[in-house]
Amino acid sequence: MNAIVDSYYRYQTLTTLDLHDNQISDEEAQHLGKALEQNKTLTTLDLSYSRIGDEGAQHLGKALEQNETLTTLDLRDNQISVQGTQHLGKALKQNKTLITLNLSNNQIGDKGAKHLRKALKQNKTLATLNLNWNQIGHEGAQHLSRALEQNETLATLDLTKNQIGDQGAQHLGRALEQNRTLTTLNLSCNQIGHQGGQHLGRALEQNKTLTALNLTWNQIGDEGAQHLAKALERNKTLTRLSLYCNRIGNEGAQQLGKALEQNKTLTTLSLYYNQINDEGAQYLAKALEQNQTLTTLNLRYNQIGDEGAQHLARALEQNKTLIRLVLRCNQIGNEGAQHLAKALEQNKTLITLDLSWNRIDDEETQHLVKVLKQNKTSPPSESNR
Repeated sequence: MNAIVDSYYRYQTLTTLDLHDNQISDEEAQHLGKALEQNKTLTTLDLSYSRIGDEGAQHLGKALEQNETLTTLDLRDNQISVQGTQHLGKALKQNKTLITLNLSNNQIGDKGAKHLRKALKQNKTLATLNLNWNQIGHEGAQHLSRALEQNETLATLDLTKNQIGDQGAQHLGRALEQNRTLTTLNLSCNQIGHQGGQHLGRALEQNKTLTALNLTWNQIGDEGAQHLAKALERNKTLTRLSLYCNRIGNEGAQQLGKALEQNKTLTTLSLYYNQINDEGAQYLAKALEQNQTLTTLNLRYNQIGDEGAQHLARALEQNKTLIRLVLRCNQIGNEGAQHLAKALEQNKTLITLDLSWNRIDDEETQHLVKVLKQNKTSPPSESNR
């Protein structure tokens, strides 16, 4: 690698190097590390799926202590465990250029998270950290939370597919009450229940920077949704909230609906794959009559029928901000489609209406298509069955 960098002009100006899925040996990782110590042009390095392991991470860590140009490093799926994370953490304490680090699908665990905590307390440049699928539990979440209380640069943290649970959510909630830089937090698939929802809701009442929170595939339920709804009544920064597959029913929809009547910042709400039926749709429809900021509402895979569609249609007659409404895979028939079509004759803002995989026949589908074309919006899918 050194020979290539030193010998050829085209490599002296190289800014992006993709070596993913190459099964890089320890010796090769060492050569690559030495090259990075001297290289002054490379900004992006992809080593994902290359099995560099802890020893390879050690060589890269040593390089990062000296390198002054690399901004993006992808090390996902590399069999990096605690030892390798320790070397990378040590490097992050000194490195002054790395902005994005992807460590997803490794074996960092709670002890590895502790090494990252120490690094994040000192690091002044890292803005995006992906720790997706790393066997991190509530103890690891606690370490990362302590780092967030002091760190002033990290803007995006992805902890998808870990096991932080309610206790881990509590630690992160406390951190969010103090943190002033994090804008995106992904906690999907983390075994978070209603208690975790309560802790995060309390944090959102005080936090003034977070704009996107992903809680998909947890077990928030109606009680957890109530706590988050209470937070939305006060929060003034969150724009995207994803709650799909969280066992939220009509009671949770009612609380979220009340929050939407007051909230003035949320633009995207995903309630896909929950347990909301016509009653819950009525609560959300009432909110849409008053809300003036929501642009996307995803209600895919619920149990909404014709009555729920009628409530939503009435809301669309008054709403002037919703651009995208997803009702795919519900139980809406021709009657519900007729109500929606009538609403679209008045509504002039909706651009996308997804009614695919409901119970609407071809004739009514064509009617909807005609109305949508007149309204200059995109037609629903033809696969309404």
